Amino acid sequence: MATAGKVIKCKAAVAWEPNKPLVMEEIEVAPPEANEVRIKIVATGLCHTDLYHLFEGMHEQGFPAVLGHEGAGIVESVGPGVTEFQPGDKVIPLFIAQCGECRFCKSPKTNECEKGWAADNPDVMASPESRFTCKGKKVLQFMGTSTFSEYTVINQMAVAKIDPAAPLEKVCLLGCGICTGYGAAVNTAKVEPGSTCAVFGLGAVGLAAVMGCKSAGAERIIAVDINPEKFEKAKVLGATDFVNPKDHDKPISEVLAEMTNGGVDFSLECVGNVKVMRSALESCIPGWGVSVIVGWTDMEDFSARPVQLISGRTWKGSLFGGFKSKDGVPQMVKAYLDKKVKLDEFITHNMALEKVNDAIELMKEGKCIRTVLSVSPQ
Repeated sequence: MATAGKVIKCKAAVAWEPNKPLVMEEIEVAPPEANEVRIKIVATGLCHTDLYHLFEGMHEQGFPAVLGHEGAGIVESVGPGVTEFQPGDKVIPLFIAQCGECRFCKSPKTNECEKGWAADNPDVMASPESRFTCKGKKVLQFMGTSTFSEYTVINQMAVAKIDPAAPLEKVCLLGCGICTGYGAAVNTAKVEPGSTCAVFGLGAVGLAAVMGCKSAGAERIIAVDINPEKFEKAKVLGATDFVNPKDHDKPISEVLAEMTNGGVDFSLECVGNVKVMRSALESCIPGWGVSVIVGWTDMEDFSARPVQLISGRTWKGSLFGGFKSKDGVPQMVKAYLDKKVKLDEFITHNMALEKVNDAIELMKEGKCIRTVLSVSPQ
């Protein structure tokens, strides 16, 4: 392409400081260096983790930054040493790298990778290196991706090539939320056919967990949320029962125990709230119940009574649904194209990137599942 090897000036939504609206700016995006790929972002979802960084984590060293980590786009150019990608390829940026060489990548037990932004600065949620500048200042690359920009530069170990038939404005959601929830049920919890499950929190991640439980053959899927408007969507994705904790004057774990003769086989916490994490654990049946923490937070300690685990429950966590990123995302794209995984049902709003602050307000108010922002024309 004509832009290869040159600095590209383009629009991006910049978070200059925590707890403030994003600002549409013209930024400069440097050409890719060795083993890097420059991508034209076509579409991106807005995920709660973007809001977490902006309004909750608020790590002062994590700004200014371009947020966004749930995108899809087209390769514009590649740096020296890149053989896996070429201009024109459809791709999804990955917030978890898969170098294929470290001890984690070589182990079937985890989808962690020792390389990538998280290895250096997990608290800041960005690598100290960036190919972005704006008004003479370096702008950080959030979670190694920064999809709220028309162009971004990413190491090839954190990019997945996908089927050219995939609609980017749909499959962008596989860059985070849908894989996270679906995989937490299928890969991490390992939900079994005929089992009873409870999913706490019916945002995109929780609804994807519901879909994963159904795909795994769960017989009963109890959806738990304080917003009853979300129950209809959960039903479409496979939920069989609905519980609003506000409708009960006893702990939700007791309500679920009464409904299920002692507790559920599997529970998934998809909120990122330490009190809900405990409720999800206590909702599991002793002996074999498995509870998975899916919701992202690093603000508080969680707690439980030792006897809750001594009695045979398992408490575990899941990052990106346990998917090894470069392998798993193309498989999930194929599953969508084969109509084995739903995506369209998660999208409640479509907006231009310029409306990102409106999208943030919708999410804060619980009025959307996923808003897809159009970033660049294909």
